[in-house]
Amino acid sequence: MLNRLLVAGAMLLAFGAMTVNTQARSLDEIITSGTVRIGVNPNQPPSSSLGKTNEYEGFDIDIGNRIAEAIGVKVEFVPTESAQRVPFLVADRIDLSLGALTRNPERAKLIDYTVPLHTEATSVLTTDKLNITSWKELNDPKYTIVNQRGNNSVGFLKELLPNVNVLLVETTADVVRALAQGRADALVENIDFFLGTTKSYPDVKWKVLPEIIDVAYDGIGVQKGNDSLRLFLNVLLYNMHSSEFVNQTWEKWYGAPPVVKIVPNPYF
Repeated sequence: MLNRLLVAGAMLLAFGAMTVNTQARSLDEIITSGTVRIGVNPNQPPSSSLGKTNEYEGFDIDIGNRIAEAIGVKVEFVPTESAQRVPFLVADRIDLSLGALTRNPERAKLIDYTVPLHTEATSVLTTDKLNITSWKELNDPKYTIVNQRGNNSVGFLKELLPNVNVLLVETTADVVRALAQGRADALVENIDFFLGTTKSYPDVKWKVLPEIIDVAYDGIGVQKGNDSLRLFLNVLLYNMHSSEFVNQTWEKWYGAPPVVKIVPNPYF
């Protein structure tokens, strides 16, 4: 959590002087133009990436197509790396941003969010070989936790679990392989992104500790003050959650249900 705030704060400072506010297109203007511009991260499968046919595919792409269908326009997916999402909104280069945009106060100074689209749940993924009931029990040199190099959690886990051994690997598949092969005891991270890969090891008895360490809520970002678009998206998201479209789309791409589901709320 601390690292998330630090990253967001650095982003605020880095882009505060670089971006110039350009008036966002209202919902009516998007409808008139016939196209909605949606920011997605093309290097974040299965959220979004270029598939074998060189077309975008993934969870965010299905969500984006559903949004465009509901507005009644065509969709233009605009590639945005993580650090570009907020500046692209501020500069009106996109109408809305997907790409696992975690809500936090620093970003909320620059953009507006819809109600949550999905969550990011930090918990413990392990196997039946590890007999613990809380993540804090991992603070012991007899244990090894594995993580993906570059994840935000790598930093704060060093502070919260200073005694545990840490094995850093390069990919999601490497993380799950290390657990399956017994080279590590547990993963402490946003485990939604790893659960689907556990199916590659059907003989391993996987388990997720019921304790949720942290839940981040990811909304759809729009330019600050673009209430006509934000309120439309809120209504659409209520319908997409109530109909289970979001959860079913998530499970289609991530291979498992969300660890923490969004509870639809008609009051926003």
